[in-house]
Amino acid sequence: MFFDTSDLKSEEIFLQLTETRNAEPERKWLPAYHFNICLLDGTEIGHCNLRFGHNEKSYICGNIGYDINKQYRGHRYAFKASRLLFRLAKKHDMDYLIISCAPENAASSRTCEILGGKLLEVIDVPKDHDMYAEGYRKVKIFKFNLKDYD
Repeated sequence: MFFDTSDLKSEEIFLQLTETRNAEPERKWLPAYHFNICLLDGTEIGHCNLRFGHNEKSYICGNIGYDINKQYRGHRYAFKASRLLFRLAKKHDMDYLIISCAPENAASSRTCEILGGKLLEVIDVPKDHDMYAEGYRKVKIFKFNLKDYD
């Protein structure tokens, strides 16, 4: 079910697997990989995850999540980590990915645009969704067709 992730590296960063999580159908959670985003010298600069598969919950929260530590922002590390996660998603035979972000999160919106995502819509987060409990009220939904990426 989970693949080796030791190849998820570029000339600047690598993704260090921290855990895998099995699906929790009763919560509508998909199986997922969780990573630290690291510079090649091992410095941890953020984290990211990939939820593989699709359901109504992942449409809202997305297949990919990322966060870059404040002092490392502005270097497109979220973009670079996401491109590595695209490769992993393809191993799982996924045709497309969803990434969502708060409408006011200009940096994440820009990351999605630079990645080549198509903005599908801005939607209200349902009150029974985990993201609502985290304070999200609206999210932008971006779609990425993986056939467009090597």
